[in-house]
Amino acid sequence: MLASRQVLVAVVAALVIGLAATGYALYQEKKQPEGVEISVGKNGLSIKEK
Repeated sequence: MLASRQVLVAVVAALVIGLAATGYALYQEKKQPEGVEISVGKNGLSIKEK
């Protein structure tokens, strides 16, 4: 019985860690950088304020 409880705790811990990692990844993806974006392309120099 103790082993099954340890497995349950391990599964719950893995789920919590997975949710935390997913939440952090989504936060980083949605976070917009502030400042100015400067890019050089085929049409020349482009400056965009963010």
